Amino acid sequence: MKNHTLKYTLATLIAALSLPGCNTGTSPHEARPLIVTEQVPNDSDDPAIWINREDPSKSLVLGTDKDANGGVYVFDLKGRILKEKTVTGLARPNNIDIGYGLMLGGKPVDIAVVTERLTSKLRVFALPGMEPIDNGGLPVFENQKLAAPMGIALYKRPSDNAMFAVVSRKQGPQDGTYLWQYLLEDDGSGQVIATKVREFGAWSGKKEIEAVAVDNEAGRIYYSDEGFGIRSYRADPEHPDAGAELALFATEGITRDHEGIAIVSDSNNGGWIIVSDQSAGELHLYSRNGGTPDTMEHHTLKRVVKTAAIETDGIEAAPKLNGTGFPKGLFVAMSDDRTFQYYSLEDIIGTQ
Repeated sequence: MKNHTLKYTLATLIAALSLPGCNTGTSPHEARPLIVTEQVPNDSDDPAIWINREDPSKSLVLGTDKDANGGVYVFDLKGRILKEKTVTGLARPNNIDIGYGLMLGGKPVDIAVVTERLTSKLRVFALPGMEPIDNGGLPVFENQKLAAPMGIALYKRPSDNAMFAVVSRKQGPQDGTYLWQYLLEDDGSGQVIATKVREFGAWSGKKEIEAVAVDNEAGRIYYSDEGFGIRSYRADPEHPDAGAELALFATEGITRDHEGIAIVSDSNNGGWIIVSDQSAGELHLYSRNGGTPDTMEHHTLKRVVKTAAIETDGIEAAPKLNGTGFPKGLFVAMSDDRTFQYYSLEDIIGTQ
């Protein structure tokens, strides 16, 4: 575990502010953060963004502190830790994602779901207050020797609003069952339960699978097969071809590890699949292509962006947040100095 200092964080910010900003040349574009958050105590890892649809200025950024005595730290849009919402005492929380409108106790509830690696559980919290609603945790990868959860992404099926959690793990088999998918639902008392609905996911055997993201609109799951590429499957576990791999891309040009993934929808050009090239300090933007759940088979590298974040792992993006400092969208990148960096989404994806 690295022992970073505040001085190191300030040096990072100063270096970031010296970047020239986006350019239109053939070399990587450069982006600088508008805000660097307060530090978490141990090891920043993965961010998520909760959008307050009634008042976007009260939206939240959640970030995991990956430690044996870790937590989920909640930040406002100024990068300040909100202690009253922060959850500590979690056993190595890894990745986190947000779901909107899970029906609990007869009403829709927004939730944050985080993987707790050392207990092999998912932890579920109601937003915006971060109250636990999981009866102490939801076991995953039960009866498996390789059962330490890492990645998490939530999918809400448009046809019936059923909500699912897609979970990866620290280590897994090469037989196409590395990831498991769970249905999340009310246990009858307003608490969440999880029921496994499928096992899927090819793995190269090179490193591990951590980052998972869902394109809810397109019905796609994307995950990083680290050191190899990005793989895609259908998100609906009941689709006739749910077990078929739909795409394998980003197999070249990544320096070492394929890490965080963020999906950006754009009505003008279809949008982007953003992948963090951790050791290069870069983001690689691939064409999302838009379309229906039965298209989107090809993803071409369109743009590379250099950021000021150190060894970026988790990333997340949110659309326009009117009435905030991010009217054209928010992009959050984990930085290995115990912080998270906030960027204008436009500086990452460009203006085209």
